Amino acid sequence: MRSWKSPIALGLFAVISIVVFGIFGRPGVSHFRLSRASDFIQLPDVHLPTTQTGWVLSVVLVLLAAYSAWLVRQARKVPLWLVILYVVIILVAFLTWVSANALIPVPGLLIGAVSLSVPLIFGAMSGVISERSGVVNIAIEGQLLAGAFISAMVASATRQPVLGLIAAMVAGMLVSFVLAAFSIKYIVDQIIVGVVLNVLVAGLTSFLYSKLMVPNPELLNNPPRFDRIDIPILGQIPIIGPVLFNQTIIVYVMYVTVAAVAFALFKTRWGLRTRSVGEHPQAADTVGIKVNTMRFWNVSLAGAIAGFGGAYFTLGSVGEFTKEMTAGAGFIALAAVAVAGGMLIFGGELNDFARRLMYVVLVAGIL
Repeated sequence: MRSWKSPIALGLFAVISIVVFGIFGRPGVSHFRLSRASDFIQLPDVHLPTTQTGWVLSVVLVLLAAYSAWLVRQARKVPLWLVILYVVIILVAFLTWVSANALIPVPGLLIGAVSLSVPLIFGAMSGVISERSGVVNIAIEGQLLAGAFISAMVASATRQPVLGLIAAMVAGMLVSFVLAAFSIKYIVDQIIVGVVLNVLVAGLTSFLYSKLMVPNPELLNNPPRFDRIDIPILGQIPIIGPVLFNQTIIVYVMYVTVAAVAFALFKTRWGLRTRSVGEHPQAADTVGIKVNTMRFWNVSLAGAIAGFGGAYFTLGSVGEFTKEMTAGAGFIALAAVAVAGGMLIFGGELNDFARRLMYVVLVAGIL
């Protein structure tokens, strides 16, 4: 059965691009800085006529939409590379439009997008493991917040950020223990338990922050942050080098986690069992798999991953804990799981790239 949803959606956005970036394009020249002053390889700035570039990119979008329609007409699937290319072109068109007569530092934009997306991707990994196991992990927000709080306190007290990471994983796992116990053993509604846990963790961390951290900031809320690790050669690649290969250990663990979860879920015996207890629990029980036990430990693993991601707020980014500092990142991660399906890395990155663009619009407007 042919599905015309993709060609229609691509065609609609192509028309919007023509109207916004072409017909109502902004006059002027858009300036893009591709290198930082500290980069080993210096690339020249790029200057593009705003309106003309908008027209050219809009025409390319129309061609991609037409190609997707031809593929569907031939009863073929629209490839993933086409969708990714389409999204990238839209982003470039938008950046060109918004930066008319202004300068956008591309490496800074990308570094900020990666930084913002780290907790989301860890949260999304947590969500997909739980969902594949048959449990909706609404408590990702609470697990991230618990990890951020405990990591700040432990790292501050011990002056060892690694111990803070371990404590964050334990905190996230404890939150998931409660979720697993009530939703799996006592069959309480998963959504209700998750919401209650989020409220509980938010209230508890806020109370402890006021009573413990505020009176003793140097002792309990001054954690040492992880230093950036520059990978030789890779870190010198223009544009993507500083973005991907000059990061903290938490970001590098994120790369490994994404690959490991994808491989484990679809290429290992554990992944097959996990998907079976989530999709066909009765069939899994028939062949001897302990469904509830499998779900319990998988949800606990998911909580540990989310707690690890929460530690990035305090040990990799901000450097201290503040009330409700996750700011809904857990809910965004949960939405990324639902919207992006299995494409979590793109779901998280593109979502935070969009968030980062808000600051670009503000800066471009000021300039």
